[in-house]
Amino acid sequence: MKLANLAGRAVLVLEAGAVDVHDASDGRFGPDPQSLFDEWEGFVAWASAVREDPARSSGAGDAARQDFDIARLGAPVPRPRQVFAIGLNYAEHAAEAGYPPDSMPVTFTKFPTSIVGPDAVVELPEGNVDWEVELVVVIGPEAHRVDRERAWDHVAGLTIGQDLSERITQLQGSAPQFSLGKSFPGFGPTGPWLVTPDEFADKDDLAIGCSLSGEGMQSSRTSMMLYDVPELIVRLSAVCPLLPGDLIFSGTPSGIGNRRTPPRFIGPDDVLVSEIEGIGALTTRFTAAR
Repeated sequence: MKLANLAGRAVLVLEAGAVDVHDASDGRFGPDPQSLFDEWEGFVAWASAVREDPARSSGAGDAARQDFDIARLGAPVPRPRQVFAIGLNYAEHAAEAGYPPDSMPVTFTKFPTSIVGPDAVVELPEGNVDWEVELVVVIGPEAHRVDRERAWDHVAGLTIGQDLSERITQLQGSAPQFSLGKSFPGFGPTGPWLVTPDEFADKDDLAIGCSLSGEGMQSSRTSMMLYDVPELIVRLSAVCPLLPGDLIFSGTPSGIGNRRTPPRFIGPDDVLVSEIEGIGALTTRFTAAR
């Protein structure tokens, strides 16, 4: 299924339109998209029945006829408690960045206030703002010390993310400031919706790429990740619990701006479009600082 945040309300995205979760469930599930992850298994059971036959759930028939305006979409996970981000998770990106593949996933955070939805307009701070298209993993049931065979059971779904980075802030000082340089307002676009793992023919091998103002910048497949989704969940959950609704930005392939010759950074009026097979496209626009 596809789960979206439509003007602050959780909706199922069906061919017939958007099903408002709160209305269709007669209040069993709240309208807040974030609240669904705390009761994910029950929600999935209900949503599966609605997807098969919208009329089976009281109110779903009317809700399914809602117009679906993509311009009203917000972040599918609007207020994650934890946002993990993985660096150097594609061999070709590690090579262009000048680092050998690491024996542990390089992990940092994007602070949750950076998270926005699709079609966001991001105000550029001073400095050099770069792009990174990423597959974002959304946690469903809490994961702590899970094994590889059970890892996918803890994934609510997948969405598209753009790990925007201001490189001067990130690289200043004697030690990198990854989390600060990647957490300006709007630096975590996600969307357009969450897609559950059962929707993918091969959830471990998805085409991923992005373009900046019409020019192709990145192109790869998620099967090229050094640490795939199950391995990331195993490694991260071995240290700390992954909570319902947490996000994992899983890393980016090669083609970022600061490794080009000459370097290319995002400017005012640029449009960044990121695409992942089976999910769709995420568009972010940029404007100069006020």
